[in-house]
Amino acid sequence: MFTLPLGDHALLSPLEPWQAPEFLAHVDRARESVDPWIPWATFSTDLDSATATLQRYADRLAQDAGRIYGIRLEGTLVGGVMFTRFDAAGGVCEIGCWLERAGEGRGLVTRACRALIDWAFRERGMSRVEWWVATGNARSVDVARRLGMRRDGVLRQHSAYRGARRDIEVWSLLRDEWPSVAPVAGAESLSGVRAELDRLMGVFVGAFTNTDGRRPDLGVIRDLFIPEGMVIANVGGKPVVHDLDAFIEPRQEMLTDGTLTEFSEAEVSERTEIFGSIAHRFSAYRKSGFHRGTWFEGSGHKTTQFLRTPAGWRMSSLAWDDEPAPA
Repeated sequence: MFTLPLGDHALLSPLEPWQAPEFLAHVDRARESVDPWIPWATFSTDLDSATATLQRYADRLAQDAGRIYGIRLEGTLVGGVMFTRFDAAGGVCEIGCWLERAGEGRGLVTRACRALIDWAFRERGMSRVEWWVATGNARSVDVARRLGMRRDGVLRQHSAYRGARRDIEVWSLLRDEWPSVAPVAGAESLSGVRAELDRLMGVFVGAFTNTDGRRPDLGVIRDLFIPEGMVIANVGGKPVVHDLDAFIEPRQEMLTDGTLTEFSEAEVSERTEIFGSIAHRFSAYRKSGFHRGTWFEGSGHKTTQFLRTPAGWRMSSLAWDDEPAPA
């Protein structure tokens, strides 16, 4: 059975019916966060029903119509991703995901979904990847955004679940929008590079948002940077240099423990220069939110360096400087 490393001591590998006991134990741990959104979690309540869930995907795999994979963190099943629909003839597939709390904050779902999307486009020649999500599932919508998807529309009262009808949002990504797919090796267009750098910066800035009940997942920042990446702040005229862990962990805490609420940041202008396999971006930003219950607004500037790696474009360093608050 193959395994694909996801980083952070996590692996992606197929889930098969014989693994039902492990799958059931995981679903029981994840039920509180997964059950409201994923019907099969409701139906996987004992060994027989959990086996039946995995068998349905095994049958779809045999028909080339679907697949399911588990995410294991240090050997423990903590989540997964799947092709809920896979129409090879029509060139359209749908992916989905789930995760228990022990796997949160590391960007594992985003990395796993990227692996599925990349395989669908590059290996199977799919034209369109879809993401269907119930309106109100903010965390799933956040993943769709991080993957670079666009919202096509809303299917009103499309699905019945637990006695109520739910609106379903449809998000999608097209083959020519996926940065790793190029017609000729090395023939990446300048506009394509620019779009990918825009996407990386958008994901970085958006990772901090916790407005309207959204739970930020700063772990995705590890996907944006090379492993040795640095984030640098100018504090009182002195540089403070962080590696990725030192930057992510305290900010994840502040954005989830009530210290910093209704926070958002937006890039308001930028100038990007691309030179072969390196690029630089100088941008201005604005931010606002409540810090310990007090409203604030701020602005400043960022300088960001990018490198083209075998895995695609990544950030190598980012430095920022807040403008002084008005007297």
